Amino acid sequence: MSQRPNIVFIMSDDHAAHAISAYGSKVNETPHLDRIAQDGVRMDAVYCTNSVCTPSRASILTGTYSHVNGCATIFAEFDHRVPTYSQVLQNAGYKTAIFGKWHLGESEVAQPRGFDDWKIFPGQGVYIDPPMISAEGESQEKGYATDIVTDLSLNWLNKQREEAPDAPFCLMIHHKAPHRPWVPDEKHKHLYPVGTIPEPDTLFDDHSTMSRAVQAVRMTIADDLTATDTKEELPEELKGEDARVERTRWNYQRYMRDYLQTIQSIDDNVGRVLDYLDEHGLSENTVVVYTSDQGFFLGDHGWYDKRLMFDQSLLMPMLIRWPEEIAAGSRCGAMVTNVDFAATFLDMCGIDYKKELPSQQGESFRALLRGEDVAGWQESVYYRYWEHDDPNHHVPAHYGVRTQRYKYIDYYGDGLGAPGASDRIFEREYELYDLEKDPEELTNVVDDPAYAEVLTMMRAELARLQEKVGDYPYTGPGSGHPEWNEEATQQFS
Repeated sequence: MSQRPNIVFIMSDDHAAHAISAYGSKVNETPHLDRIAQDGVRMDAVYCTNSVCTPSRASILTGTYSHVNGCATIFAEFDHRVPTYSQVLQNAGYKTAIFGKWHLGESEVAQPRGFDDWKIFPGQGVYIDPPMISAEGESQEKGYATDIVTDLSLNWLNKQREEAPDAPFCLMIHHKAPHRPWVPDEKHKHLYPVGTIPEPDTLFDDHSTMSRAVQAVRMTIADDLTATDTKEELPEELKGEDARVERTRWNYQRYMRDYLQTIQSIDDNVGRVLDYLDEHGLSENTVVVYTSDQGFFLGDHGWYDKRLMFDQSLLMPMLIRWPEEIAAGSRCGAMVTNVDFAATFLDMCGIDYKKELPSQQGESFRALLRGEDVAGWQESVYYRYWEHDDPNHHVPAHYGVRTQRYKYIDYYGDGLGAPGASDRIFEREYELYDLEKDPEELTNVVDDPAYAEVLTMMRAELARLQEKVGDYPYTGPGSGHPEWNEEATQQFS
């Protein structure tokens, strides 16, 4: 066996950390995910730099922010000129494969690169009998998507071990679940019955101190879930405004039932992968990573979905097992982002990431995983959501900065241009949260005189981070969608 470690990188879609029992979930149990945490490290401060599927996946692969890799929105296509860590690993002799969700464009130039084998869902993919695309073309698979992706992955491992037993591998197992519309496997439909799922404390948050643009987003449990989401029609008696509380509770139970059932399949299949590694003597020399491409609202603030910079959306779960370097049952509270993943994976494999992937903008957090202090490690993270014209949720474009204690958000875009959004024109607005005193982010203190110095500090930190990553601040109409220019893509090459 080569001394270079293998990597098994498992990523789900929209899996909130607070729906993993290793993170203290109050709504479900995930025993196999917990195995990774028990044998490795639980990362407690991993943040998404743009909480949408396509942008996050592009940032993970390239180690770059959205303005560099071209994937600023879910409607964008990955800029194939920006190199990826999988290409670097392949060039270094690693056997590489990806199975499952790609969601970085469907043109020929946007297909997976840097992989010896791949099979992906077109677009978002579907849960039952999904079509899939490979280098050989499209095929129709039979079964449940999460099982299929795991089957493909384990079959590839068998083949790889037969054909190149001494070669290290990097296998990416990227699931569709638990993405909307949350269609569970039949064998899990008895779990988490309606009426048994605990409600979050902020389910009935009135958003009274938030910006008006945020108050108008269309992702409320009460009013924006559909019959497709809940799997049944809303009773007539729950449709009136005076039934909002009852409607919220009715929708929440059904939404969470299905969401948690799809996660149960994720957990079962993670168990299959861990068992395979154990049974074939691969566990000691394999880095196992579990994460999601972003967080998700589970009724928090009365919402589902993501996009906004509140912690339930911003925070990514990340569990890592590597017996050679990571102490079992350890915790890491240092702030990292999805832009740091590529550097860390390459560093784990003994590759000089600054030399071999010079376009990347992250830093390796390998030393942090070993429990070491890293001088000068980042104490703040930068976030930007670009979609001025989100046609579904009408989330305003915004950017901001989060430190260990504070969060500052600048809502510079209001959804102008989205269908039906012409009546949603608001002035530019701001939010500031003291996460020590207000961990639930219920009270915006941006106008509180007691926080004037903090506000000045956070605005200065935002400007510093924008300069550091090479992003353009918003300067008025027309500047919110900068052209993907050579200056941005070449800045760090």
